[in-house]
Amino acid sequence: MARYTGPKTRIARRFGEAIFGPDKVLSKRNYPPGQQGNNRRRKTSEYGIMLAEKQKAKYTYGLLEKQFRNLFEKAARSTGITGEVLLQSLESRLDNVVFRLGIAPTRAAARQLVSHKHIVVDGKVVNIPSYSLKPGQIVGVREKAKSLEVIADSLAGFNHGKYAWLEWDESSKSGKFLHRPERADIPENIREQLIVELYSKN
Repeated sequence: MARYTGPKTRIARRFGEAIFGPDKVLSKRNYPPGQQGNNRRRKTSEYGIMLAEKQKAKYTYGLLEKQFRNLFEKAARSTGITGEVLLQSLESRLDNVVFRLGIAPTRAAARQLVSHKHIVVDGKVVNIPSYSLKPGQIVGVREKAKSLEVIADSLAGFNHGKYAWLEWDESSKSGKFLHRPERADIPENIREQLIVELYSKN
């Protein structure tokens, strides 16, 4: 499946945010990429602003357009505020929860751990990054994978009290997905209403 594998700093600079994590280059070049990146640019249209917000959300969570649209359409059919339901669905993905639990340093690394069958849900191996967790399910590291350097390094010193919807058990190296997060608890700087407005125009 095609997925963006180009320079992540370039994407982060486009949005002016470290959407893939700490970025040394971004802190030095906090203007858009390109030869004229640090010059004044034409004012972005309303549609352009909405499109950029959707692109930022896609890159942040590592989804392709079709996956993202499917999640949006499902959110639109659900009860509740569409934009919030969309973000809650993104946060409920297995790869995202593995990242939020500190098992992996990035969402891309989390996807890789899931795909390589290093992650279990309720004791059973699940190798689908987009798997949607339900409240009460427990996400853990497969026994033979607990010694992996990438996991050990990521967990070292990680603050497991950061997210109110997750509960970590250090002894078993596993975390419980307590409930879908409230919008106020989701730290991502995404204006979801712009995404809703964008799709409503199509």
